[in-house]
Amino acid sequence: MTTPELSVVIPCHNEAENLRPLLAALHSAIDPLALNYEVVITDDGSSDDSWHVLQELGASDPRLRAQRFKVNCGESAASWAGMQVARGRYIVTLDADLQNDPKDLPAMMKALRNFDCVCGTRVESRGEGDSWIRIASSRIANWVRNKLSGENISDAGCTYRVFKRECISRIKFFNGAHRFLPTLIKLEGFTVTEVPVSNNPRRAGQSHYGVWNRLFKSFRDLLAVRWMKSRKLRYEIAESLNNQ
Repeated sequence: MTTPELSVVIPCHNEAENLRPLLAALHSAIDPLALNYEVVITDDGSSDDSWHVLQELGASDPRLRAQRFKVNCGESAASWAGMQVARGRYIVTLDADLQNDPKDLPAMMKALRNFDCVCGTRVESRGEGDSWIRIASSRIANWVRNKLSGENISDAGCTYRVFKRECISRIKFFNGAHRFLPTLIKLEGFTVTEVPVSNNPRRAGQSHYGVWNRLFKSFRDLLAVRWMKSRKLRYEIAESLNNQ
């Protein structure tokens, strides 16, 4: 089997009704790019028919690779597990609920020519697919995260990203790390930018996010990331002598 150039990594929890249209939308967006690619979906211990749908889709789609957790472990674990088995030179991460639109992927791939990591931002499009409470909680969470971490990421809650696989080769992932991936990538010396993306209304299923896990639940993680940034090793070699 030819090694794929692009790996689309998707965590999935109770998204049975979204999986078929999601896969169709991905194929429609990526096929014109003439890239060899794979779609890696991790079922995070779903209690609906998500795994059965993935089995059916996998039987007829050679690009789909799927794995299932024994129990629900959370979005960070499902995302990281997918990244670990991804084989592509470039990795795309997005949600399974179709609020992230695969049609935005070509523009993100284009921006990747000048950066190591491209993050989607929904600042201009939040009103198209979210309620006012989700918009407000997201804005508050982003302000707090940027204030405490010294960052300027406009939409840290958007997990729609494209990056070179070496960006995560030395990252120590943790529960909640998916919210801080751009910062973790920057800490490894890579360049990060943002591009506007769409924000579609959820087609089916229920959202797993609210004020609690957008702000308060991630506060401890935010303090840890702030500590990591403050303790980062910084040095510059002035001269070196190597005798063989």
